[in-house]
Amino acid sequence: MFGGLTGLQDTTSTDWGERLLNTVANKTIRHLFTTSEAVEVAVRCYPSSKLLQGSIDSFKMSGRGLVIRRDFRVEEMSFETDAVSIDFSSALQGQLRLKQSTQAIAQVMLSEDDLNRSFQAELVKKRLQNLSLPELTALSGGQPVSFGEVQVELLPNNRLRIVAEADLSDVGKVPICLTATLAVERRRRIAFQDPQFEAEAIPEALRATAQQLTAILAEILDNMVDLDRFDLDGVTMRVNRLETQGKMLVFSGYAQIDRIPSGT
Repeated sequence: MFGGLTGLQDTTSTDWGERLLNTVANKTIRHLFTTSEAVEVAVRCYPSSKLLQGSIDSFKMSGRGLVIRRDFRVEEMSFETDAVSIDFSSALQGQLRLKQSTQAIAQVMLSEDDLNRSFQAELVKKRLQNLSLPELTALSGGQPVSFGEVQVELLPNNRLRIVAEADLSDVGKVPICLTATLAVERRRRIAFQDPQFEAEAIPEALRATAQQLTAILAEILDNMVDLDRFDLDGVTMRVNRLETQGKMLVFSGYAQIDRIPSGT
């Protein structure tokens, strides 16, 4: 189930209580993901006597190749809290509970392959298949329309290119190609701004239909991508900014941690 787990190595100067918390935290976090390549968790507290009051200096988690809810993979995810209050007695029972909510600096990195994989997830496909929107059925003779074969290419300056196909019953497969600028709205929704139809990639006989379908697909995507689907149990991610870095899409923001997650 779990591809790999790496913990920070103990040293002779590490207090037993801190070692206990690290062990419990690692066991807790490793169950969050369907699969993973690596996860590292560290709980820091100095002096160790603060543990008796449940006070720790920081809680840090970082992971690579993490699959959330079976379908959504992220290349890297990390967050680190400031000082936080925990119920130390829960650690003695093999659990980790917060006395109060806390916030952490967070970063999530998705590769271009991760984005393409997400379009194969059932949660996403059902938003793109058998659509009966009036503007679509007008193009398809009243029949439902499906978008498929979606491929994403990340471009500089927060732009991306999307190639897809629309299945129209009376026309057949219609290729679609567009570029758009990615932006964050309300710290959680990804907006597809300034969509541009790329006519040169489409056969001339299909361009008029493809252009209409492109505008509809861009509107669907603009209302579909919500970062809440990447949230873990008890952890809410909020994004302040995003940027494309080569073949990576990087989200930077914070995590609201109401409780240490117990699993997916």
